[in-house]
Amino acid sequence: MPDLRTEATINDKLWERIAPLLPPKPAHPRGGRPFKDDRACFEGIVFVLRNGCRWSALAMIPDLPSPVTCWRRHRDWSECGAFDTAWAIAVQELGATGKLDLSELFADATFVEAQKGGQRSARQNAAKG
Repeated sequence: MPDLRTEATINDKLWERIAPLLPPKPAHPRGGRPFKDDRACFEGIVFVLRNGCRWSALAMIPDLPSPVTCWRRHRDWSECGAFDTAWAIAVQELGATGKLDLSELFADATFVEAQKGGQRSARQNAAKG
């Protein structure tokens, strides 16, 4: 089994197809901390999506940006639509090379309504007035 860093790394050929799809970073007019590398952020995002772990799990992997940085980059790329396109290309590339294993898939059910009805929007107790 590969170590966590090896598992989080994407190959150069795939990155060459994905990098042009990502929006450019804005310039820092007054200096400031430089942006983290897009490739490292993308690798962190892919690691979280692939393993179904929390963003905080990225802190264990050396050479990846902080969990918050990867989360923010994912949010920004998702809002502009760049991540969906990049993710589709990544899945297509992995499928074409035979590196995508579809024999085991998981569905996240956190969006399903509560079985026992959940909260109602009516007043809790009309008798107490």
